[in-house]
Amino acid sequence: MFSIMVLALCGVSALLHAENIPEDRASLTAAPTAQVAPLLMGTGSGLYALAKNGGFEQLWAGGSVKKIIRADGYWALLTGNGIAVSTDGRQWDMRNNGLPIKRIKVYEDGKKSFIDIVQDIKDVECYGDMMALAVKDAVYFSRDQGASWKSIGSPSTRTDGIKAVAVAEMPELTVFAAHSIYGVSYLYPDRKGAAWTDMNTGIETLETTDNPDEVSDIAVAVINGKTTVFASQTFRRRLYRLDWDRKRFEALWSDTSDFGTVDSLEVNAGSFRFVRDNAIMEAEAPFLTFTPRADMLAFIKAVPTDLTGTPHCIFITGDRAGERTIGLSELWLIHEDADPSGRKNAAAGKAGLYVPVNQALDAAAFNKHLALMEDRGLNMAVIDMKDDYGRLRFTPKDPAIAAKGRVFNPLDLEAFLAAMKQRGVYTVARIVAFKDPELAKKEGGKYAVWDRWNNTPWRGYYDRKVKKADAGSGANILPSADPEYVIERTYIDEQWIDPYSEEVWEYNAAIAKELHERGFDEIQFDYIRFPTDGDNLAAARYRWQDAGMDKDSAILSFLRHVRARINAPISIDIYGANGWYRTGARTGQEVELLAPYIDVICPMYYPSHFEQTFLAQRPAELRPYRIYYLGTGRTAAIARKQVVVRPWAQAFYLNVSYDRRYYNADYVRRQIEGVNDAGAPGYTYWNNSGRYEDIPPLTRAPQ
Repeated sequence: MFSIMVLALCGVSALLHAENIPEDRASLTAAPTAQVAPLLMGTGSGLYALAKNGGFEQLWAGGSVKKIIRADGYWALLTGNGIAVSTDGRQWDMRNNGLPIKRIKVYEDGKKSFIDIVQDIKDVECYGDMMALAVKDAVYFSRDQGASWKSIGSPSTRTDGIKAVAVAEMPELTVFAAHSIYGVSYLYPDRKGAAWTDMNTGIETLETTDNPDEVSDIAVAVINGKTTVFASQTFRRRLYRLDWDRKRFEALWSDTSDFGTVDSLEVNAGSFRFVRDNAIMEAEAPFLTFTPRADMLAFIKAVPTDLTGTPHCIFITGDRAGERTIGLSELWLIHEDADPSGRKNAAAGKAGLYVPVNQALDAAAFNKHLALMEDRGLNMAVIDMKDDYGRLRFTPKDPAIAAKGRVFNPLDLEAFLAAMKQRGVYTVARIVAFKDPELAKKEGGKYAVWDRWNNTPWRGYYDRKVKKADAGSGANILPSADPEYVIERTYIDEQWIDPYSEEVWEYNAAIAKELHERGFDEIQFDYIRFPTDGDNLAAARYRWQDAGMDKDSAILSFLRHVRARINAPISIDIYGANGWYRTGARTGQEVELLAPYIDVICPMYYPSHFEQTFLAQRPAELRPYRIYYLGTGRTAAIARKQVVVRPWAQAFYLNVSYDRRYYNADYVRRQIEGVNDAGAPGYTYWNNSGRYEDIPPLTRAPQ
């Protein structure tokens, strides 16, 4: 530990010297209180300062610290619990009045309670006494150093996904915001009835779409007497300067990489810094050439995380007015979080397939899967323990599980697990969480999502208007206002239980706990979301929803509940779109919010499920590679590399236009090549029928 500390302090000394800050540590720590210390560092456990003895002193212990800002006359912290403000860096006030609250439900010993937390803040910026911040679906503005906040709306009412904000005088007071899907917008907050205006010309778009690819950060600086705005992108290494008069972004810097992140822009009249994957880049005015700061990178990597935790942000300053400072955040790009539990390491490096239970029960079919896994070098098997129809595929020992579930054609759990472990196969128990017809019909529909229109358990359907002559007969044929037509109603083969129900959580958690205790290596939750389909989606009512809760808080509360009960790796299956964009719209699957409570995310990037022209530019046969290569990297970036990203690979044919033309063994192989090239530590093949003739030989082991 001593050698690590010495290295860190030497790094501080070198950085301070490079920035013309005195090396003498005594003079640094004797700086005026407004300066606090030569080095501040935010971690998952609070704010730390370099102390006189060369160690670290904790200045704030109220939670994680994601960003440190020195404004005019005060300090501001973006924390996991909202905004903290201080004039001396030691006495901190929480400034959350007017900000939206997320309500977390806690269920212990048959009783429920609630924890109210500030909704996750994506970004905050200061301009004099004014501050702007973004939550997922709105921008908030303060004119009194955060003492009070007021919503100024969202650039998009269509979906959530705001990432960054900035505030400046252009010369009129202007607030900027960046949305994951719809790009950059601006608003004049002093104008009555002001509305957000999009401004995306010049920003690179996501291929084959009209959407600007996500802007990660917006920075403002006064250069040669003129206010200048800069922006960067999350999924491609691009840096832009805004031509405000023309409302156009102009390319300032890029490299030759086909994927990467630029974030944490820090710019002033003389210098410009930003963080990118495993590097800190810097340029002197006029910002024509950016070069890596190897000394700064080495310093951050040498910080003794065993004393303070992994650094999320740093702020380095001198003791004299006018000296240059270094303030950087989003340090996950160069310093991944530690894995003290070992769960992520245990889950990494796994490549496998989904084994249908019925085939695991049949010796010939099971042996075929085992032979295929050995031949293809696969080391993981995923199998249903609560299936898509809510049936338990094992015989539980816990009577509480048996009371709510129905055992159907169960697997001999001990024999199956013994066979897997003998072969060194990592086992994953798939639990279909909230799509559960069995529990939905129990106790008169007590746990079901309810139909507010019919006062019955809700079930999604689609209506289609057809001519009477072409329609069949039966209960699903309904009259139409047009006498020549009828309505043909098709019910979706799904029934849902209420994701807000604490008793539903406990049921799923009990299943997970028993399965882990009986030998499964990992617990995987599928359908860990809200229903998304049906013409009658508006009729869905959630009777277990407590006041103040939304979809995100329901899923988050459930995962907190499960996490407290099992110490196994937990994985979740998500829609490909929720891993592609920074949004949990409709589903409650907001990756950025859920990542701290899980170990593995399994996006379903099935090419068949995206729009058929998406990333289908020439050569179109490379589309599966593009989707998995880019998608895997995007999910990892949105999750700030806190989790293992292990995508599901499409090893099945679907009757859609792209598959009709291109589906074959190469289609499947290209997905895996994309995952591997993105550096993901694993993947899983999905074929509901257990047909895996299309999966390729293993050419490279997962990382």
